[in-house]
Amino acid sequence: MDELLKQAESFVTNILFKNVPEILVALLLLFVGWKLIKFIVKTVDKIMTKRNLDISLKQFLSSLIGIALKVLLVITVVSMVGIPITSFVAVLGAAGLAIGMAMQGTLQNFAGGVIILLLKPYRVGDFIEQGSYMGTVKSIQIFSTILSTVDNKMIIIPNTQLATNSLINYTQSDKRRVDVNVGIAYGESVDKAKSVLLDLAKSSNKILLAPEAPANPEVVLTNLSSSSVDLSLRLWVRTADYWDVQFGFNQAVYDKFNELGIEIPFNQLQVHVKQ
Repeated sequence: MDELLKQAESFVTNILFKNVPEILVALLLLFVGWKLIKFIVKTVDKIMTKRNLDISLKQFLSSLIGIALKVLLVITVVSMVGIPITSFVAVLGAAGLAIGMAMQGTLQNFAGGVIILLLKPYRVGDFIEQGSYMGTVKSIQIFSTILSTVDNKMIIIPNTQLATNSLINYTQSDKRRVDVNVGIAYGESVDKAKSVLLDLAKSSNKILLAPEAPANPEVVLTNLSSSSVDLSLRLWVRTADYWDVQFGFNQAVYDKFNELGIEIPFNQLQVHVKQ
């Protein structure tokens, strides 16, 4: 313990007190360098934007350049204080090895970020789902991806989780199929219900028709359940119109069936009381 105190005292005497001017210059360099790094990163970001670089790659490179320059600045400042750079690098290397072993998951996240940028399973602006998480990709960073949920919550997901597990990208394609599922009572005319559903589809200007879409609107009988005949109206729309069509057609079908007297059944329980 006494030996450690002597070494600390020697460090303070030899490095701090004897190199006060160098320390002040180093602190000034650290301050100015930090500001300069921010300026450089912003400039590089603008250059990449002008060259129409993919926004996901742009964010990743900007973050990587910023970290690399900051590490270089710290090494420069430490050398100015009087600490031997070789010793510092050796200590930094040993610490890096120890930290690397302790932070294997972080390094895996970095590798996951590289894989995501190379394979591009999703980009900034895509709406994705992975496990229990769902949201719009706001940023792909070195170690994690940031999602914004439909109710504006922020979710931070490690890149390795997105790079090594299955995920759903809802906006990868510019067209999607909307399935409007509805049940009618037994005894109702299936042909009449199909005709009504197709008429509703034809009245919408958001529905895509062949050859612009893979198929024209169609109605299929999907199931004969215990209390209803289940139909599915299948429509192709632009991805941007998906939710408007989904919610709008549910409302339109309900209103139209009520207007025409087509019964939409619901589960009922009949109780017979024996006298």
